Amino acid sequence: MALRAATTLGLLLPPPSQRERITRSCERSLSRFSYVCRRAHSRALAVDRTSSSSSSSSSSASTNTNITATGKLVENEKNEIKKKKKKEEEERENRNGALSPTTTLERNEDNRLPGLMNVESFAKDTITSDVVSVHDYMEQVPFFLGDDGGPPRWFCPVFCSPLIDDAPLLLFLPGMDGTGLGLVLHHESLRRMFEVWCLHIPVHDRTPFEGLLKLVEDTVLMEMKQRPAGPIYLVGDSFGGALALSVAARNPTLDLVLILANPATSFDRSQLQPLFPLLQAAPSEVFTVVPYLLSFTMGDPLRMAAARVQKDALPPERALQMQESLLSLLPTLPTLVDVVPKEALLWKLKMLHSAALYTNSRLHAVRAEVLVLASGKDQMLPSAEEAKRLKKAIPGCRVRYFKESGHTLLLEGDLNLGSVIKSTGCYRRGKTWDPVNDYVMLTRDEYSASYNSYIRQLLSPVFFSTSDDGEVEQGLSNIPTDRPVLFVGNHLYFGVELSLIVGELLKQRNLLVRGLAHPFLFKTGIEEELQEPSMTDLYRTFGAVPVSGKALFKLMKNGYSTLLYPGGAREALHRKGETHKLFWPEQSEFVRMAARFGCTIIPISSFGEDEVLDVVLDLDDLRRIPFGERLMIALPQFRTEAQGEVADQPLHFPFLFPKLNPGRLYFLFGKPIYTAGRREELQDREKSAILYEHVKSEVARGLDYLREKRDRDPYRQLLPSRLLQSSGAEN
Repeated sequence: MALRAATTLGLLLPPPSQRERITRSCERSLSRFSYVCRRAHSRALAVDRTSSSSSSSSSSASTNTNITATGKLVENEKNEIKKKKKKEEEERENRNGALSPTTTLERNEDNRLPGLMNVESFAKDTITSDVVSVHDYMEQVPFFLGDDGGPPRWFCPVFCSPLIDDAPLLLFLPGMDGTGLGLVLHHESLRRMFEVWCLHIPVHDRTPFEGLLKLVEDTVLMEMKQRPAGPIYLVGDSFGGALALSVAARNPTLDLVLILANPATSFDRSQLQPLFPLLQAAPSEVFTVVPYLLSFTMGDPLRMAAARVQKDALPPERALQMQESLLSLLPTLPTLVDVVPKEALLWKLKMLHSAALYTNSRLHAVRAEVLVLASGKDQMLPSAEEAKRLKKAIPGCRVRYFKESGHTLLLEGDLNLGSVIKSTGCYRRGKTWDPVNDYVMLTRDEYSASYNSYIRQLLSPVFFSTSDDGEVEQGLSNIPTDRPVLFVGNHLYFGVELSLIVGELLKQRNLLVRGLAHPFLFKTGIEEELQEPSMTDLYRTFGAVPVSGKALFKLMKNGYSTLLYPGGAREALHRKGETHKLFWPEQSEFVRMAARFGCTIIPISSFGEDEVLDVVLDLDDLRRIPFGERLMIALPQFRTEAQGEVADQPLHFPFLFPKLNPGRLYFLFGKPIYTAGRREELQDREKSAILYEHVKSEVARGLDYLREKRDRDPYRQLLPSRLLQSSGAEN
C-alpha cells in the first residue's frame, strides 16, 4: 500500500533500507495491490496549509517524489485517471445510445444518468478471491513500529483514494495500538465513499491526550474551511472514540459525524481494572506474555480468522479454511509484544484514564451526529452498557449492537464499516441526508450477504416476465434496461416481497430498483437501546427511499428505476380474507410523472402469501379487543389525497404465524408500457386515468395467471422446492 501524506503534519514512511522487504511482504499478503515505499520527511512541518502545499510542491520538483502534502493525487496520476474515465465514458455512450430519447431527465456534466451510472458500477464490480483480514494487519504492523523520532501524524493509503470527486473526509483515530491500521479490512469499502486519513501515533511517542486532542482539532478546523458544504467524519476505535467525542464537545457548531467502535469512555469501569496495577510491578520477562493475553481478551480469534473463510463455501471446505487461517494467525502474535511494549502500555493506560475523565465531563456539550458500534462480548470494556449510557447522554445518538463481537470490532471479518455507515443512513455529502443523491451503490459482496438469505431459500420464489409481444417467459430477460423503469405492483403482507423483487432484478438484469417505503421505517427515534442491524438497514442498503411525491419525482429525474406500491400500508397490512386484494387510490399521479420523464411502466403481480403465513390478529381484531389500540401507531397522514379504505390504515405490529409447510412465492412482470414521447398526451387527466386503470387491471390479471401457474406447480410446497434447489434444476 503506497502511503502518502494527508496533511501538513508530516509523512509516515519507513527508511529506504526496508523498501524491498516491505514490497515483498505486502505482495505476498495482498495480490490486489502492493506497497510502494518512497522517501519523505520524517518530521512534522510547523507551517500552515498554504505554505506547506507550496513548499511540498517545490520539494517534489527537486526530489521527483510522488507524494504531496495535501494527500491529493499527483498531477500525472490525475491525468491518467481522467484519460481512463473519458475512454470508459465514450464506450458507455456508444453502448447506451438509446438512453437519451428525452432531455427532461437530470443528467450530470457528461450528459449521463446518475441512476444508470450506479448500476454500471455494480455490473463492473467483481468479487476478488483475496480477502483482507487480521493477518494483513499483523503483517503490516512491523513496518509502522520503527522509531523515526517523529510526532503523531496523518497518512492516507493510496488504495483508499476516493472514487468520487466530492467525497467527504474521514479521519480515523486508532485505539491502543496507535498504528492507524485499524481500518485495513475496510479500505476497499470506504474508498467508495470517503477520502480516508489515518492517525499514526508512534510506539515511543509520549504526546499527552491534550496534545493529541489539539492535533485532531486543528486538522478538523483546517479541513472544515476547505470543505464547508459537508460534514467531516471521525471514526474512533476504543481510545479514538473518546478522542472523537472530545473534539465534538469542544466544537459543538461544527458539522461532524462520529462513528465510535467500543469507545473507551467506560475505561474506568473496565473488567480488567483490578489487573492494571499488577502490570507496573510485572518483571520484563513475565510482561512478554501480557500482549498474548490481551489479544485474546480484546478479540475473538475465531471471528478474526473467519474473515479469510469464504462465506459461500461448503461446510467441509469452510472448516479447512478456518483451520488454515488460525494456523497462519498464530505465528504473527509475537508482533504484539512490539506493538505494546511495557513502557508504552503503561503510558497508554494512563492516557486512557485521562481521556475517559476529560470526555465524560464534556458529554453534555456534544451536538454531533453520533453512531455507536457496540460489541456484546467485549472482555476489555463494558461496551454494551456504555452504548446505552451514551444514547441517553447525547441527543440523537444511535447504536448498532453486534452481540457476538469482541473489543476489536473493526478487525473482525463479519463487519463491513462502509456498509454499516450506509445502512444506518449516516452517509451524506451535504448538510442533511438526501436519500436519493447520497445513495452509494451496494457492492456485490453486500448483495451476496443480503440477498442469498434464508428467506429466499425458504420461499423459493419463481419469476416470470412478459415480452413486448405479450409472451410470458420464466426469468426476467424481458425486462428492458435501456432507460429507467417504474415498476408498479401489489403488496404482500408486511411487504415480504420487496427485497425479493429488488434482489432478483439486480441478480438477473444488473438493474438497481429504488423502492419507496413507508416513512415510519426510516424514523431513528424508534430504535432500541441496543439496536441490532434490522430490515430497515437492509432497505437503505438497497436504496429504499421514504415514499412521497417529491421523492418519486427526484428519483425519476435522476434516472433511477423505481418500485411503487399504490396500495401502501393498507395493502401491506390487509385484514383477514383480503389476501391478494388491491387497494389502490383513485389518483393517477404516477402515470403523468412517468410520462414526464419518459419512464417505462411495468406492472408487477406478487402472489402466494396465503400458503406462506396466516394473519392471526388484524386491525379489526385489535379495535375490538381491550387495549388493542395501544398496539397501533398513530402517524401524521402523508397521503393527504387518500380517502376511504386506503386512508384507514394505522400501522400496527403484525400478528401472524408462518405455515408449517410453506409454499412458494410467484411474481409476474407484465408487458412494458412505454411512455417516451407521450408526455403531452398523458398530461390529460382522462387519458392518464385510463392508463392508470390499465396498469391496475394488468396487476389483477397477473394474479389470476399466477394462481393458475401455482395450481400446476409440482414444487409449490417447501420440501419439493428445496429438493429442486439442491438439484440445481430450473424452477
